[in-house]
Amino acid sequence: MRPALAAAGAVGGLGLGAAAAAHGWARHVEIHRFTLREAELRILPPGTRTFRVLHLSDIHLMPDQRRKLDFLEHLSLLRPHLVIDTGDNIASASAIPVLAQALEPLLRRPGAFVRGSNDMFEPTPKNPARYLLPDSRPTGMTDPRVPTLPIGELTDRLSEHGWKDLTNTRASIELGGLEVRLVGVDDPHLELDEMPAPLHPSPPPPAHGSVLRIGVAHAPYRRVLDSFAADGSDLVLAGHTHGGQLRLPGIGALVTNCDIPRWQARGLSTWRGVPLNVSAGLGASPYSNYRLFTPPEATLLTLRAPQPSPVR
Repeated sequence: MRPALAAAGAVGGLGLGAAAAAHGWARHVEIHRFTLREAELRILPPGTRTFRVLHLSDIHLMPDQRRKLDFLEHLSLLRPHLVIDTGDNIASASAIPVLAQALEPLLRRPGAFVRGSNDMFEPTPKNPARYLLPDSRPTGMTDPRVPTLPIGELTDRLSEHGWKDLTNTRASIELGGLEVRLVGVDDPHLELDEMPAPLHPSPPPPAHGSVLRIGVAHAPYRRVLDSFAADGSDLVLAGHTHGGQLRLPGIGALVTNCDIPRWQARGLSTWRGVPLNVSAGLGASPYSNYRLFTPPEATLLTLRAPQPSPVR
């Protein structure tokens, strides 16, 4: 064999070996590396005490995923003041009671949720190359008005202790001196989002407290983020992207499965000056149950008032 051909063969063999190792890591290791990402935002009005918000998203639960369930149960130890769930909780109808049991301590804390497409439709095998297209949604999609999963049962279990269903609506939660005004939309990926009309007249601030406005959606499409910014949101929470699900060093997310820029597919950034947290989520479809350089995550956001200006 000529030296050049031998070298090419060796390089090719190394490439195949690296690809196999990456696949094994993504499929059998990283998908189970459940992580708590923590961040701090100074967005509360001056004088407001600190609050902790737990952001959950894209759990994609199957009832036999014991390690994921253990992580969900462990999150209750964080004792968040508010829990926001941005959808895609299940991958099977049989996961609903198991999910409710794992989340039960968190469901008893103040919270709210929106739904994602996989709360309404069972996942199906898809060609991964489709995610490289400008619009990854298949033509001839199932009618989004006719769910194949029992979304009513899921909604009942998530709201039975008081969590607010933010499907194209507004809600308010009182957190001991902080009024959290929430606005949410149905899944933008299925084009079910309808921004609820502003309240008229706009409610005044509480007599002895502060106001925080949060916009909540499953998929962070630009039109929805624009609507939340125009509505006066102080913070926007979304999921759906899985952080790209496959990321490469120096490149980041390869895809977002929506029209948000790839560099905003995970973590904190801003949109029209408004803080935006896109959760990489806790799971993936059972037909593509892998992650690379973006481990499954929940996010704990610590919200504080601005630091006092130094005395001169």
